[in-house]
Amino acid sequence: MSDSKQQRRQFLKTTAIAGTAASVPYFTSGSKASAQETKSDDNRMTIGVIGSGGMASGNMNAAKKWVEVVAIADVDKGRADKFNKQFSDGNADVYEDYREILERDDIDVIHVATPDHWHTKPLIEAMLAGKDVYCEKPLTLTIDEGKLIRKVQKETGRVVQVGTQQRSTFNLFVKAMAIVNEGRVGKIQRVQAAIGGAPSCDPIPVAEVPEGLNWDRWLGPVPSVAYRHTAAGDKKGRGNTNCHYEFRWWYEYSGGKLTDWGAHHVDICNWALKLNGQTEGPTSISGTAKHPVEFKNGMPVENDRYNTATNFLFNVAYPGGTEMVIRNDTDNGVLIEGDKGKIFVNRGKLVGSPVDDLKNNPLPDDAISKVYRGMPMEHNERAQHWANFLHCVKTRETPISDVHTHMEMLNVCHLAGISARLGRDLKWDNATEQIIGDEEANAMLARPYREGYEIEMRQPALS
Repeated sequence: MSDSKQQRRQFLKTTAIAGTAASVPYFTSGSKASAQETKSDDNRMTIGVIGSGGMASGNMNAAKKWVEVVAIADVDKGRADKFNKQFSDGNADVYEDYREILERDDIDVIHVATPDHWHTKPLIEAMLAGKDVYCEKPLTLTIDEGKLIRKVQKETGRVVQVGTQQRSTFNLFVKAMAIVNEGRVGKIQRVQAAIGGAPSCDPIPVAEVPEGLNWDRWLGPVPSVAYRHTAAGDKKGRGNTNCHYEFRWWYEYSGGKLTDWGAHHVDICNWALKLNGQTEGPTSISGTAKHPVEFKNGMPVENDRYNTATNFLFNVAYPGGTEMVIRNDTDNGVLIEGDKGKIFVNRGKLVGSPVDDLKNNPLPDDAISKVYRGMPMEHNERAQHWANFLHCVKTRETPISDVHTHMEMLNVCHLAGISARLGRDLKWDNATEQIIGDEEANAMLARPYREGYEIEMRQPALS
């Protein structure tokens, strides 16, 4: 390792910025935040990328001025080579096994952008290797994985940002949270996450594994099954498969829309409740769901087609009578209803009477900054989410989307999935994180790891 890199790594490990200057909302006029750490290409952090598909590409497009991709791990060589050419001019080291990246001491941060079932294992092992991590959502496939992630994060003190970038979208979601935080909707009575439904498909035949794809390692911790694929043909799209992108429609690898979009909108619902002082967790979940295949004892009886819920309507009960609704059948977005008014926010609009009232009674100048905990606000959306992560790597602050708040809301998404698969209501003990009086449902809080793909609980590296 060069002297300059050694000096830079030492600086990152030992330097913290004492305090953060006041910021102004991204969408107002005025000077930007005074922090300078994400303003130039000079002295970029080195990053190792685990998983080099569409999410990793989108993230690196947002962060490339601040990070230098020096290592890539992917079980699909074609994807890794394409990513390497795009973001490193072909100069990054490429590995099939991500653990080789974690062993390198010349890498500042890690980005995990694998399929959902591969999030927890590399994230935990990266923290134990002394790395700070930006990990895509949802963090876990199960509730018990989240317990372990939170435990390891507390023990290691690593900075972990979850890729729920709506928490850094100032002109929409963060502004909505500021309205809530200023009491403009009053005491929240009901929140709603409308996340759309999932697709179904005809039976997908077993197919030859594409050249360059290590299918066994792509499966990793989950049971070994045959690769399946149907070409799109004359239709637009990717075709049907149990692999890239379409993995999210299989409970074996994901939670369907409940954890895919749920990880975004249920997160905003949970954030609003916490800002409103309603911090107690849920007590029960009830509702209905429709699947494209039959289920028995919580498991699909057919294994050749998509199996996650296509339609659903769940009601999550909270102490004091507050309710969260998770549904597929209305305008995608978050509805927050209080005793003073209601607002609706999604990625295209923020509306409602408390929003209209801002014309005559604007938010205080620091309202957005308060919600963003006074951290720099120099960008917006995905670029800002990365800027916040890299800022917190340097200052050791807690990022805006940390693993603890993420798992608070993701537990709700996972409970919805368990309820959907079993077809019955569930009672939840938030203090113990256990389902009450239902052994079959409680057994679904965890899943076994396939032999050879267990989490390696190594001791943390010295920092």
